[in-house]
Amino acid sequence: MLKEELAKGPIAHGWPDQRWTLSRIKTPIGRRFHKSMAPSGISQMLRGHGWSHQVPARRAVERDEAAVAG
Repeated sequence: MLKEELAKGPIAHGWPDQRWTLSRIKTPIGRRFHKSMAPSGISQMLRGHGWSHQVPARRAVERDEAAVAG
């Protein structure tokens, strides 16, 4: 069921962008399942279900906005 909730996307859960973070995932878990989990527990659970994290190549302050827009 959590997979279905996450598939709706962060915007459907009230976040302004399309980025899931561990603290953001904690919100639908609490609302839907009435459970509270630590971010480390959420991370372990997601890894156990085959999810992985993505790390950007550059920090936002290092990004060339003209290249991103093009």
